[in-house]
Amino acid sequence: MTVKAYTHGRPTVRSTGGMVTSAHPLASFAGARMLADGGNAFDAIAATAAALNVVEPFMSGLAGLGMAMVYTATDKRVRALDFHPPVPRAFDAARMSKLDIRDGPNASGVPGNLAGWCRLVSELGTMPLDRIFAPAIRYAREGVPISPFYVAMVGASRNRSMQPEWQRVYVDESAEATLNTVFRQPELAGTFEAIAGEGPGYLYGGPLGRKMIDHLRGLGGCMTDDDLLAAGPFWEEPIVASYRGLDIHVPPPPAESFQFLLTLRILEGLDLSSAEHLSAGHLDRVFRAVRLAAEARIRNNKCSPERAMALLAEDAVAPLRARARSAEPIAGRTEQYGEGPLPDVVERREHTTSFSAIDRHGNVVCLTQSLGAMFGSGVVIPGTGVCMNNFMNWGDLHPDSPNRLVGGERFGMCLAPSVSLRDGEPVLALGTPGSYGILQTQAQAVVHHLDFGLDIQAALDAPRARLWDGRRVDLESRIEDDVVADLRSRGHEINMIEPFSMSCGGMHAISRDPDSGALNGAADSRRDGAAIAV
Repeated sequence: MTVKAYTHGRPTVRSTGGMVTSAHPLASFAGARMLADGGNAFDAIAATAAALNVVEPFMSGLAGLGMAMVYTATDKRVRALDFHPPVPRAFDAARMSKLDIRDGPNASGVPGNLAGWCRLVSELGTMPLDRIFAPAIRYAREGVPISPFYVAMVGASRNRSMQPEWQRVYVDESAEATLNTVFRQPELAGTFEAIAGEGPGYLYGGPLGRKMIDHLRGLGGCMTDDDLLAAGPFWEEPIVASYRGLDIHVPPPPAESFQFLLTLRILEGLDLSSAEHLSAGHLDRVFRAVRLAAEARIRNNKCSPERAMALLAEDAVAPLRARARSAEPIAGRTEQYGEGPLPDVVERREHTTSFSAIDRHGNVVCLTQSLGAMFGSGVVIPGTGVCMNNFMNWGDLHPDSPNRLVGGERFGMCLAPSVSLRDGEPVLALGTPGSYGILQTQAQAVVHHLDFGLDIQAALDAPRARLWDGRRVDLESRIEDDVVADLRSRGHEINMIEPFSMSCGGMHAISRDPDSGALNGAADSRRDGAAIAV
């Protein structure tokens, strides 16, 4: 099948001066404005992150969590910045139900995003916070037109997020979000103005933090001021694996991104390009590798970085690769730890955002951040416009799970921003939202790009699949009928979904030619995004 047959119509954006790509054009423009005004990639990524809080508030915000992969051109070093703080110390898993960690005051992990953005700027950026947050403040105060995607997200959230403050902030008097309405968030604008003036201390130990803790505890929450002060973030050495000549760097555990690398390590020993692109031979091998890697991740969750690297070593990968080559159907869990029968109901939680920036100096950032589910826990701190996350829902309450929630400890989280080098030079920044699908769909896009030679926009637009517990595969309906029949005959329970489905992610990427410096930016057609060049 040719690229033209399934490209959704977005061109690859090309430049040499710098690039930002994200899930909303206004957010990408905010970051690109920093580059055009002389800032660097770290200024741009923080401006984009803050703007996304305004224009895509259902996916991420300053009270969410995230991780970033960073390449600094001056020392040619790749590092991970983890702003996924520990579980509140007073959290007691034995007293919580699944509902408690899905919605409401105890669903929220300690906010880390603001700390992460500000650390990137203070250590690596060049601009003051008032300039970096200026686009977000303007968008919040003057308003942005509501898109069909926003309408759909609010419509899908209303039955869950019935908190009065959420209703007041995000929907109109008719309890609806109406297309082309100009959506203003004056309280959030005021919050960002205060942060621009006072720095992250406005949240961590300051007035915003006190409002947050008072409101959560008034609702029965357990987070404290001390939890906010222990938020981090943390600089870490990445884990890395090679695939088709690229050294792909991702955050170390407790990030669960080693599943993404393990999938590629299994596929590294298979000649995918000998199969026709999007044939049963291609897709079957990828699906099998994804399931094997997911099983290993669930079994080894919250392991040490050393253990993760051992799982990627050839002696550990070889038996998995042999299973991937066999004809035996593979079934198992793809989501979280569990005992007994596999769940019958799919819990949809692909509500995150990922974005990247590269500047003229060669600095690279890929950042993935989230509120967890759409609009997080549904709790909005009165008078601030700040929506809380529900990231506790990605940990486990089961006492035997390797990823059980323990007060004061970090837990495994399925974020996998990536920066890839070839011969020591950065060539690709790539990340996606999608909950546990992040660890699946990023591998699929890399295969499209490296094994089958698709340009980066075509690689993001190519059909993808989301695998679930058991043998279920949700497959975008741009695959030939005979291929689907062949996959079913191989043991995959194929469920055809929309041609471009949000459940398969909302990926953004920038590739770079190390010889010429040419940049190629791509924004996933599954969401509202755009790549903007300088």
